[in-house]
Amino acid sequence: MYYDYFQHDADIGVIGRGVSVEEAFTQAAVATFAIMADLTAFNPIQTVQVQFEEADVELALATWLNLLLGEAHQAGLVFSRFRLQRDGDRWKGEADGAPWQAGMEPGVEVKGATLTMLRVEKKNAGWEARCVVDV
Repeated sequence: MYYDYFQHDADIGVIGRGVSVEEAFTQAAVATFAIMADLTAFNPIQTVQVQFEEADVELALATWLNLLLGEAHQAGLVFSRFRLQRDGDRWKGEADGAPWQAGMEPGVEVKGATLTMLRVEKKNAGWEARCVVDV
């Protein structure tokens, strides 16, 4: 389980990998939020829950990331830990984070996950989830 990035002309491509789709999605979320802040520089003190329905696994990735970004922006939080469960078309997740604080070094703001280069696929040792995020 880990995350990575890929080259894109104007924005940033994020990649999450894991032994399950859910784990790959949580790693894609870590990659997304790591663009905005050093996720090791604070202790998460708040938990936010998100849930949604989506049958298409690729659209579910974009939905997951956009819900997390929306919750973070609305509440003034940065998330660093993620959990996600899937039951058919129903997805339930949690994100742990903390309020933005003075001294937190901001990175680049991520505005949202796009459908550009959106792909979720089974690989040799697990799953890979990738998309381009708008910065």
